[in-house]
Amino acid sequence: MQILPTLHGIGRAFLAMATLTFATLAHGAGASPDIRLYALDCGHLHFQDMRMFDDSGALDGKHGDMSAPCFLIVHPKGILLWDTGLGDAIAADPDGVELAPGIRATVPVTLVSQLAKLGLKPSDIDYLAFSHWHEDHTGNANLFGKAIWILQRKELAAATGHTPPPFEPLPPVSAWRNARKRIIDGDADVFGDGTVRLLLMPGHTPGHQVLEIHLAHAGNVLLSGDLYHSRENRQLRRVPRVNTNRAATLASMDRFEAIAKRDRARVVIQHDPRDIALLPKFPDYLH
Repeated sequence: MQILPTLHGIGRAFLAMATLTFATLAHGAGASPDIRLYALDCGHLHFQDMRMFDDSGALDGKHGDMSAPCFLIVHPKGILLWDTGLGDAIAADPDGVELAPGIRATVPVTLVSQLAKLGLKPSDIDYLAFSHWHEDHTGNANLFGKAIWILQRKELAAATGHTPPPFEPLPPVSAWRNARKRIIDGDADVFGDGTVRLLLMPGHTPGHQVLEIHLAHAGNVLLSGDLYHSRENRQLRRVPRVNTNRAATLASMDRFEAIAKRDRARVVIQHDPRDIALLPKFPDYLH
């Protein structure tokens, strides 16, 4: 099933396009629509011990830092927010907060203020999707109760079941109950034209997914979610201890790499600050 935007949604999308001074859509057979990909700073994580990210023990006792970005995809048929970061409330404390022993989160700038720089409010977001429901990806989710939430059925079932996987607290996503929803099983074409695709790649969580975007000039981009947490984890095929299914993780890695090779895609490992630093600095964008 494809998303068919309402007239109201189309109107908001075109208003956003005007606000963002969009160029006219490309013309001609096979022309790609004008899509923009923004990387927003939605927080940072510091770990005293990275042991949870490799079940072989190679990272035991080593400290590390991770980015926790959000991504805004502006398409002629609507605006999609992919992941919502650690939560704007953390920004009130410049020293950050301790999420768990040895894990500190900081948010130097709020998601809401970054949207405002583009002339947008949370209510202007048409679609909301998550790589998965861990707390560093869902912190601001409840700000977007007016959006259509695109949810993997397996992720929703796991998070709302009797024994949810680790790190999947429900309060940050409580708006899902009353939000408009599109429940999906597997891959999904967000706008119906093949340019923005959700790809189910379970293992980290039961309904974990990645996002592929086809941009007219930059080509294909793959946003990794938490399939990988660093370049090294990708290179060495490290499986985190916290993953719910090791075999599924490895199978998802195989699929991801096959798609990346086939589509000659630029891979962005969301939690690796080095990959985020190579993206255009907000409010600049890929297109």
